[in-house]
Amino acid sequence: MTRKRKVPGDLEALVDDYVRHLKVERGLRPNSLLAYTTDLRILVDYLQERRITAIGDVSHEALRSFVAEQGALGMADATLARRWAAVRGLFRFLREEGLAEADPTQGVEIPRIAKRLPELLSHKEVLALIAAPGTDTPTGQRDTALLELIYSSGARVSEAVDLTLDRLALDQGMVRLIGKGDKPRIAPLGEPATEALALYLREGRPALLKGAKDPSPPWVFLNAHGARLSRQGWYIKLRELAEAAGLKRPISPHRLRHSFATHLLEGGADLRTLQVLLGHSDIATTQVYTQVSQKHQRAAYRKHHPRA
Repeated sequence: MTRKRKVPGDLEALVDDYVRHLKVERGLRPNSLLAYTTDLRILVDYLQERRITAIGDVSHEALRSFVAEQGALGMADATLARRWAAVRGLFRFLREEGLAEADPTQGVEIPRIAKRLPELLSHKEVLALIAAPGTDTPTGQRDTALLELIYSSGARVSEAVDLTLDRLALDQGMVRLIGKGDKPRIAPLGEPATEALALYLREGRPALLKGAKDPSPPWVFLNAHGARLSRQGWYIKLRELAEAAGLKRPISPHRLRHSFATHLLEGGADLRTLQVLLGHSDIATTQVYTQVSQKHQRAAYRKHHPRA
């Protein structure tokens, strides 16, 4: 079977170039890269069905129809927004590289999405969750250390499970996290987190390594077979721990990160410091936590002020 030859301006070829740019130059993580690739393939399929295969033939009208059709499919607003962000990113890249004369995304609007405030755990709920694993078993020591790390540093779950031994400095109470786009940042560790990690590294981790195929894996957090703990494995374990802690609401590792951020703000941290600790490239992303903090302050005021 003869493979179709890619011609200059061919939409499929240019999408391949953009995805390669995201992977190599922007350093997108595999999950984000897969989402962008899927979204852009859906766009290409839509345009090809209408016999639009060259970049110069993509018009405002074609993209407006694309957005309208995607919205009519009943997908979540957030999914539509992400899909449109991928399309806009593609055409911005093509313009910057001189591969397209115009940007047909200009003037195309999608429905505005209200920012949802992240749900939080209270201080009491966080303490109950951290206490749930106990420290009398290797996995209990691991889970306690991981919970303490996330709540102490605000690490994303991917940053936590990808953490390697060489990026821990317990004697200094610091950890080096690798965030989105492979951007590193230094995060402080509180005393409880430092102690929990030291206990796990001294006792729990060596116990998990017994019988492992690789006797010296670089990762801090290991599963029962001595291999790297996966995100999926930690999600499952966290749900079990939340149930053991008596938490009635659904929980995710990201909720612990949200709680870290809001509790810091409520304790007096400024927004710029929080931006650095969370690893946000844009402070606008961090500002949502001021809304959460104010929401909790109002709730506390209504509950405790005699004339609220």
